[in-house]
Amino acid sequence: MGRKTVIVNDRARQMLAQEAARINVEQGIQDFRLAKIKAAERLGLSGRGSLPGNSEIQQAVGEHLTLFGRESHSNLLQSLRRAALSAMEILSPFSPRLVGPVLHGTAATNSAINLHVFSDTPELIAMKLDENRLAYRSYERRLKSRRDRAETFAGYRFLQDDSSVEATVFPVNGMRQAPISPVDGRPMKRADHVAVQKLLDDV
Repeated sequence: MGRKTVIVNDRARQMLAQEAARINVEQGIQDFRLAKIKAAERLGLSGRGSLPGNSEIQQAVGEHLTLFGRESHSNLLQSLRRAALSAMEILSPFSPRLVGPVLHGTAATNSAINLHVFSDTPELIAMKLDENRLAYRSYERRLKSRRDRAETFAGYRFLQDDSSVEATVFPVNGMRQAPISPVDGRPMKRADHVAVQKLLDDV
């Protein structure tokens, strides 16, 4: 009986992960928690024990994109990464780093290009965007800098080559410690322009 329950729970987790991935890709819902809730409602499943982790959702997103649109997804990634490089060139005085789905290869049509930039004066990023005649909107984002501590960071949202870019501003000493990823609980992976260019060249 116990083994059967475990198998059922494993199947439920897999089904939920796949459905949450589909919702993430097709509906553009980037919040994995919300995607999981919607998936559970749609499948008529409930119970915290059956809910997959964020890393399982991310893996399922990658599998979904590969299965249902390998060529179109590759073209999308190329386009987003080229736009990321253009944005990183504009923000080069602030040591930009690419993070998130565009870096990991799980970006969907509605995914934003997520950058980390570094300055002790966030307004300097706004001035640089003004210099390049890029319209922007400011935002605030809470991220965990340590497992038990969250901080609020300023950011700027703008368009580059028709792609949405979100540049979150960290203090200069923030380069030494990346914030905690909500996906796997580890420090976020960051890539500089050389690493992003290599991703483009390796395709």
